[in-house]
Amino acid sequence: MGRDRYPKQSLGALHGRIKQSRILMVGAGGIGCELLKNLVLTGFGEVHIVDLDTIDLSNLNRQFLFRHEHIKKSKALVAKDSASKFNPHVKLEAHHANIKDPRFNIDWFQGFDLVFNALDNLDARRHVNKMCLAADVPLIESGTTGFNGQVQVIKKVPKSFPVCTIRSTPSQPIHCIVWAKSYLFTEIFGTSEDETPELDNSEDSENAKEIENLRKESQALKEIKQSMNSPHFPRRVFEKVFRDDISRLRSMEDMWKTRKPPQALDYDAISRDASEIHLSICHQDQVTWDLAQNFSVFCESLHRLSSRLHALQVQGAAVAAPAVLTFDKDDDDTLDFVAASANLRSFVFGIEPRSKFDIKQMAGNIIPAIATTNAMTASLCVLQAFKVMREDLTKAKMVFLTRSTDRVITTDNLRPPNPNCSVCSVMQSQLHIDPARATLNDLVSDVLKDQLKYGDEFSVNSEAGTLYDPELDDNLSKSFTDLGVKSDSFLTVIDDDDENPRVNLSLSILEKPLPPSSAPILLPRKLEIARKPKIVSEAQPLLLNGTGAKRKRSPEDSVLDQEQLLKRQRGEGDDDTIAAKKARIEEDMIVLDDSSGGAIVIDDE
Repeated sequence: MGRDRYPKQSLGALHGRIKQSRILMVGAGGIGCELLKNLVLTGFGEVHIVDLDTIDLSNLNRQFLFRHEHIKKSKALVAKDSASKFNPHVKLEAHHANIKDPRFNIDWFQGFDLVFNALDNLDARRHVNKMCLAADVPLIESGTTGFNGQVQVIKKVPKSFPVCTIRSTPSQPIHCIVWAKSYLFTEIFGTSEDETPELDNSEDSENAKEIENLRKESQALKEIKQSMNSPHFPRRVFEKVFRDDISRLRSMEDMWKTRKPPQALDYDAISRDASEIHLSICHQDQVTWDLAQNFSVFCESLHRLSSRLHALQVQGAAVAAPAVLTFDKDDDDTLDFVAASANLRSFVFGIEPRSKFDIKQMAGNIIPAIATTNAMTASLCVLQAFKVMREDLTKAKMVFLTRSTDRVITTDNLRPPNPNCSVCSVMQSQLHIDPARATLNDLVSDVLKDQLKYGDEFSVNSEAGTLYDPELDDNLSKSFTDLGVKSDSFLTVIDDDDENPRVNLSLSILEKPLPPSSAPILLPRKLEIARKPKIVSEAQPLLLNGTGAKRKRSPEDSVLDQEQLLKRQRGEGDDDTIAAKKARIEEDMIVLDDSSGGAIVIDDE
């Protein structure tokens, strides 16, 4: 009773809900340790901890649930044992596992009242965000970088780099690193990553002219990929990306009127300079390699990765599984390839190369963490959790920690869903299917066209690619099992209607036997899918705080102004008419709100 005395006095009736709540905390690193301590001391009834990582010596200076004897042990399991001593009445469950494992499905997420993200991996963040949206469970994002921190109830979309900047006009080392990691590596050793979240391929992002050329480049790389494991493979890849593609870019003279043009690399010349370089250079990770050294590491890592991929292809042939490699900052083979490729590209564009150690930090999104910032951020997470538990989101805030002499903590109101956002605007729903009877045609004809009244122009997409569109109807008779769609996978319906399209519909699949008398596919609830907002082609910027540029007046504006002046001189228009016009003008105003400046991408091991 004594342990609950002060929390009960502070929280009142909310304390009872907190004691009965089930909480999921993903990540047991710098923020996770502080957050778990706060959750346990506050008295949250049941807390599940998920973390795949093990404890390293470098963690001990800021992750205070761990001691020297815990090195190489599971973070989740040790955090559970250490935190349980603070409050033995709280039930703690630890999972030394990847949050993307199939057992952590939508039904599992739905069993929690609240989810906390304390992750150092952007891909895992997106996955948790997607699962929380599908499960309709509140998510509190948090993180720190140095002295800065951020807490918010709604996760912000990580920044994407325009594809024309990454692939055509890089100006910073990070541009070359993202190109090497998210484009070149995945094109050669994975599946095509034209839709990777770090690259913005949208047609309206000023990339349209370049995208078609880049697709041709991707196709050429796929053809070169067929010669993998041959003696000429490194030469073909090198000359494709560091000579031929660069020569194509140099031919675009307008692009280089205000920029220094790139310089193509000569394979034979660099190969002669690199002939005597020992492969031990790969282990000198804090030395910035020169051109020949990067070339040597590039060719050697290509051989190593090619051999690994070939072994996977032999193993996967028996089960018809695609063989792919994925980048991991702790995998020396993949890191060597990305580091060397990024630096070679830096030499091409006259950008300062970086050491393998620096590239590991940037490619793996490792940002130094400070213990006091973690502690403050974790406590702010719990304060926001109280508002979520009260179901009073109107009082929830985005909270930012900044190293400032004026004010360390600043807040901002939560934004309403943005209809143009690829995350906020998506309609989420489950789809119950009978695996023994359901076909794609049942979804297209019965559900989408008959029930939801979609027109003819739409597509159905899985994580593997497009399953249906007006020009691809070969799969309609196939079962979901044949198409590789199973429980906890997602289908996305994209409305391509030209005049009034709906927002995207994301369907999470749940396989369950349905009565023979019912349809083989069912929506568990009635859906009202919003329409995408119509884009205003010419919007006049609103002048805020007396600043802003004036729009140039067109001849039509002058004619309209003269007509309005004549009407006022004749006394036409009463007060009601003027008031109505003023109301319409206010409704049509567009306020440009750029909130990206306060977003902080947080990464802490």
